[in-house]
Amino acid sequence: MSDEATAVAEFSAEAKEMGDKIAELTLKQAKELSDYLKEVHGIEPAAGGGVVMAAAAGDGGGEAAAEQTEFDVVLTGFGDKKLNVVKVVKNLTGASLMEAKKMVEGVPATLKEAVSKEEAEKVKAEIEEAGGSVELK
Repeated sequence: MSDEATAVAEFSAEAKEMGDKIAELTLKQAKELSDYLKEVHGIEPAAGGGVVMAAAAGDGGGEAAAEQTEFDVVLTGFGDKKLNVVKVVKNLTGASLMEAKKMVEGVPATLKEAVSKEEAEKVKAEIEEAGGSVELK
């Protein structure tokens, strides 16, 4: 435990604050941050939003043995009914039609983060009913 505490203590308060803010971004905010970094600073994250996905993956490592209670809903494909999937994504995420289209065309795309199993299953069912494919992580 002392090694872990030492490693955590090496992060500055500014880095911790920024990391926490990035980890708490909504999908819409993460996309906006990604676009801003690309346009203003020329920084392009891998797979459009990889920064947020990497942060989310890193914070659950210590709880691997515990039963998973929060899930990320990741759109993995849209089949031959892209328009139907775009409409469902728009309704589920509150994104504009253009943002929803970009998410669908940019699969894999995280639609919901840290939701309950019930909500994740509901979202999965709606996407699959529209013709898309979803993975719960």
